[in-house]
Amino acid sequence: MEKVVNRASLAEQAYSLLKTAIISGKLAPETELTEEKLASDLGVSRTPLREAIRKLAAEGLINLNKGKPATVATFTKEDSLEFMELRRLLEVYNIEKIISKNDVYFISELEDNLQEQMKAISNDDFQEFIDYDRKFHLILASQNENEKIKQLIHQMNTGVNRAFLVLSNTVHMSAIEAYDEHKRIIEAIKNQDLELATREMLEHLNKVEERFLVYFKEEDEK
Repeated sequence: MEKVVNRASLAEQAYSLLKTAIISGKLAPETELTEEKLASDLGVSRTPLREAIRKLAAEGLINLNKGKPATVATFTKEDSLEFMELRRLLEVYNIEKIISKNDVYFISELEDNLQEQMKAISNDDFQEFIDYDRKFHLILASQNENEKIKQLIHQMNTGVNRAFLVLSNTVHMSAIEAYDEHKRIIEAIKNQDLELATREMLEHLNKVEERFLVYFKEEDEK
């Protein structure tokens, strides 16, 4: 694992390096995260390491175990389906709440994000794509004045439920499909077409669930 090199924000860098290791599969599900070893591997003290671990636990990537080392969270089919049910409830409703907030900066932010998604796809950088995919949904949530809804959408769009994309054989096609779905959502929002925007979001989330199920089918056939 890479070491932290800039001491300006040790906790943030430790968080970033650990997150990359988890999403890439270098740290497998259920791996014990012994503080002493991790601190040595990353070249940091335990204080910033603990802060990084707490942040990753809040995102669902790490499980905190009382009296035992933290572990990398597992990712099950049941987890996936439960996440997606919650995402449909939250994110389709969120479209209804934000559709009228069609300001120039908001649309520009979405379109800039979409460009970064395509850049990541073109570079076959799917970890980067996953990050921009997550940010796309967080930009939409940012327009909602309900802080609890924003927090829940953030939680549902972060964590171990995304790790499968890096490991799946269908990742390239999945990313292209998601990009196209995001583009249609933006167009519907720009036109302030509530019916179309909610339909496009629901279809997108249904497709995400289908891609999860393809991943689990691949795993079952190994």
